[in-house]
Amino acid sequence: MVECMNSPVLNNDQISEDALLEGQVRVRQPREGYRAAVDPVLLAAAVSAKPKQKVLDVGTGVGTVSLCLAVRVSGLLITAIENNPILVALALENAALNSVDLDVVEGDITALPNEITPGTFDHVMANPPYLPETHGHPSPHNIKRAATREAEVGIEGWATCAHTALKHKGTFTLIHRADRLDAILVVLSQGFGDIGIFPLWPKSADNVGAALDAKRVIIRARKGVSSPLRLLPGLILHEVDGAYTPAAEQILRGGAEITI
Repeated sequence: MVECMNSPVLNNDQISEDALLEGQVRVRQPREGYRAAVDPVLLAAAVSAKPKQKVLDVGTGVGTVSLCLAVRVSGLLITAIENNPILVALALENAALNSVDLDVVEGDITALPNEITPGTFDHVMANPPYLPETHGHPSPHNIKRAATREAEVGIEGWATCAHTALKHKGTFTLIHRADRLDAILVVLSQGFGDIGIFPLWPKSADNVGAALDAKRVIIRARKGVSSPLRLLPGLILHEVDGAYTPAAEQILRGGAEITI
């Protein structure tokens, strides 16, 4: 079991404690910069893990995805990688806060740390930076910039890390921007198959159920298989009035699974 530790650099005034999944998960995270919201909850809901399986959380941040998955599926062996020591410390605090046995490893995705044995994981999950390095003006906040903008490592690096860590037929699940889907599919076509695309429609456009364009997609691929790509119906997140749809409520507040 992990032990709680004090976060380096940040003091308590710089950290907030927030609740996800109707309070089932408590997350300590920096008040400024990137802050976990619904995307990690949706990603965790889409990982098809079973008890006793091994899961690798790549770029875990403060551990939000791992904690949400552990609430839904008990008995998992979850390892998380993070290269920022401030976030590593917070991920360990959050694991202790939620009584989750989470192995947090400080390291970089470009080379798996020695603690992680290649080819041994049933599932890899990731919430990579959404923006290419050349997009717009970078945030002046270091943590937010690293979480939202690719630097030396693009989507190829995240896919390579996942492919190296996974067993044959293991799953790689990620959430990303819909407008990056073309580049992601090119990368995943090398070494992965059975690619399932699950659009996240932001809101119903009218009262007959038509949806606005998807801004996010969840993508699940399997290592070393050749099954064809599948486009799924996806999920409408909000009603016309802005309230969550019943299906979104079941996932974001009730902890229901997304099947891909």
